[in-house]
Amino acid sequence: MGQSTFVRPAAVSARRNLRLAVDVPLLLAVIALALIGLMAIYSASWKAGMAQENGSTTYFLVRQAVFVVLGLAVMGAAYFLDYRWLKRFVVPMMGVTLVALAVVITIAKIKGEVNGRSLVEGSVQPSELAKLMTVLYLSVWMNSRKDSINSISAGLLPMLGIMGLMAGLIMIQPDMSVAFTILIMGGIMLFLAGGNFRIITTFLIMVSTVGLVVVRLYSTGSNRMGSYIEGLKDLLNASNHVQRALEAVARGGVFGVGLGNSLTKNTGLPFGWTDSVFAVLVEEAGLIGGLVVIALYGLILWRGLRIAERTPDFLGKLLASGVTLWITLEALLNIAVLFGLLPFTGNALPFLSYGGSSLITIFAGIGLLLNVNRIGMQDSGTSGGKTFGAVVDLRWRDGRRRVSRTVRAASPRG
Repeated sequence: MGQSTFVRPAAVSARRNLRLAVDVPLLLAVIALALIGLMAIYSASWKAGMAQENGSTTYFLVRQAVFVVLGLAVMGAAYFLDYRWLKRFVVPMMGVTLVALAVVITIAKIKGEVNGRSLVEGSVQPSELAKLMTVLYLSVWMNSRKDSINSISAGLLPMLGIMGLMAGLIMIQPDMSVAFTILIMGGIMLFLAGGNFRIITTFLIMVSTVGLVVVRLYSTGSNRMGSYIEGLKDLLNASNHVQRALEAVARGGVFGVGLGNSLTKNTGLPFGWTDSVFAVLVEEAGLIGGLVVIALYGLILWRGLRIAERTPDFLGKLLASGVTLWITLEALLNIAVLFGLLPFTGNALPFLSYGGSSLITIFAGIGLLLNVNRIGMQDSGTSGGKTFGAVVDLRWRDGRRRVSRTVRAASPRG
């Protein structure tokens, strides 16, 4: 008498926790960025929306909201799949991506257009899918070639072949920013897979040489590089894009001019709801608003690398860290360009910039990241408790995990 007649078994509690294996801070950061993006797009695009055929002040907002819903659906599907099935299907998926890139070029040639990046009248851009496929394909490929990753003939050259083919098809469109993003991600994945100094140096030399040639041959690349160098010497000689973005940031100050009160979005700031959405956001929400957005990207970086560190298998580590660094790289490039720290790239700001192809592929990447977390927690049989003492190791030699260490001894209980 007096004793409890029901005790929940630990195994039952663990199974229930595993069914809810979601990294909540990561998910909240993603949702917060998506909501901030909807707000910023509406503020930056309401006037342009009225100029569209059958347009209204909410034209771009409504379309972006639809993209967010579709992105969430794709993220949910990716979450419930097992990322390990990529081993069987990643080659056909890469083939479909390459064919789509070739079809875009063909459509542009038939129409007699110089630029062609979309399959359907400005929509469905395969180049955005190519970024995600770079991470997926290289994760599976490097996982299967751990022993030969530092071989030039068996490792580096085949990798450069597939990356070069994809980047080349994108350059023909032409879209230099995406092509260089893919090559940068290739280098990052090579580093994460355990590439040694010799192999990484060789990769950088080859990619840099090709990059210099491309910049010289393409007038767009030469103009952007020239404008960037002049801007470093004197901001008054920087591109109009950079000058107007800095003007927006300066006007915003610490607390901003108030939501919807940006002036630069209507007086010459290019691409206010796409490439320059961060400048509009800082003008209206101030330095504080900008730092909040940067902190949310930092949270994604932290949680993504935590997932990678906890994942038991090498493929999961590569996939989680690759997706995380791809998303944060996109954010870094977009923000750095607005401040004149890098040549103009045209990279979208993840979750904030208007555009369905970019948004949906990034949501798909987040879904895979959450999937890696779920499968890893199931395989390890834990509920993903706090591991704040763990060290994130980006260089998992031969797929071996570090031996976990004790953060502090448990205090005895009386």
